[in-house]
Amino acid sequence: MYNEEFLIECEDNLKEEFDKIDKLNRFYSKKVIDAFHKEKISESDLHGTNGYGYNDSGRDKIDNIFANIFDAESAITRNQFISGSHALTVGLFALLRPNDTLLTISGTPYDTLHEVIGIKENNSSLISYGIKYKQIDLIDNDFDYDKIKEELKNDIKVIHIQRSRGYSLRDSIDIDKLERVIKFIKVINSNVIIFIDNCYCEFTEFKNPINVGADIIVGSLIKNLGAGIASNGAYIAGKKDLVDLCAERLTLPGEGRDVGPSFDANKNMLLGLYFAPSVVSSALKTSILTSYVLEKLNYKTSPKYNEKRCDIVELIYFNNEDKLIKYASSIQASGPVDAHVIPVASAMPGYDDKIIMASPSFTQGSSIELSCDGPLKEPYVLFQQGSLTYEYGRIAILNAINSIEE
Repeated sequence: MYNEEFLIECEDNLKEEFDKIDKLNRFYSKKVIDAFHKEKISESDLHGTNGYGYNDSGRDKIDNIFANIFDAESAITRNQFISGSHALTVGLFALLRPNDTLLTISGTPYDTLHEVIGIKENNSSLISYGIKYKQIDLIDNDFDYDKIKEELKNDIKVIHIQRSRGYSLRDSIDIDKLERVIKFIKVINSNVIIFIDNCYCEFTEFKNPINVGADIIVGSLIKNLGAGIASNGAYIAGKKDLVDLCAERLTLPGEGRDVGPSFDANKNMLLGLYFAPSVVSSALKTSILTSYVLEKLNYKTSPKYNEKRCDIVELIYFNNEDKLIKYASSIQASGPVDAHVIPVASAMPGYDDKIIMASPSFTQGSSIELSCDGPLKEPYVLFQQGSLTYEYGRIAILNAINSIEE
């Protein structure tokens, strides 16, 4: 059985990697507190509105804070977004019109967007509204520049890039690769809208997609920037005219961002963002420890413990159904909520395969809280993410490795 001494030995060898994460934590902590001060957050801003949501100063200041931390012209951050996928959907429907073309250049998007786009038939999809869809796959974990150049000879309205890997086995897309491809695209067509799915990637690198030329970015508050405190919501940030279109798609034309009650969400959104640099740091350190420990036990992981990271997701290859289930069950048993529940693979809305999910979380589906999930099919890979504190993460990892090595 592996014990505390084993973990301490591993951590001694990870000091250099952990120091890198501490620098990120300090950088974004300063950025967040500066944004709070710039907006002069007051106690009264913590209290929300109801009804139409007119004159919600806290909600409006939160928009400005999110714009500030992303160095964007504008942002809309709302509890009316039910998920990151919902915010992505709002953004795509806001920016695209019949006969426009959406081009994705990072391969097949995440499963929950298949019916949104119409990859999987749905009468409410983009394709059903006469919006055309094209897709270019990655080559060796990088963009296919030749095919992108060829497609840009056509009339492309929006280019979609998903940074995190979803349930694919490709690498996530770091900011350097993103910067290269955006510069390449903008030289050919400066008018095309670069639309980034930034879920899982916030506060993991010193630059964000807006810094390298993206026009619009989207992310969820039950991932990195909610820190396990915001119980729902998402954000869209970028160029003001594009964010305004998204706001009018979320609410209604002519009113846009001026309506939408925050109820009791303002305090949790602000508190979540305040803690986000520290919580993302904990999630990254937990992923690094996971990778290092599992590699010592001869399991393949991605990214490796000392590789560059651009999101909070860690892949663990089990190549064995029983071990995958044991590991997931141990993560569930190590959490604070529903620890007594045994995860069972089952069908989930928006997914083609049965999914096993360990999520012993305070917020349903929260993936900044330590969780793991994956399709129950070969090569039996779990996608692990999160941990509100590193200390709780290391407890869970020790329990999980003992469960699979019995």
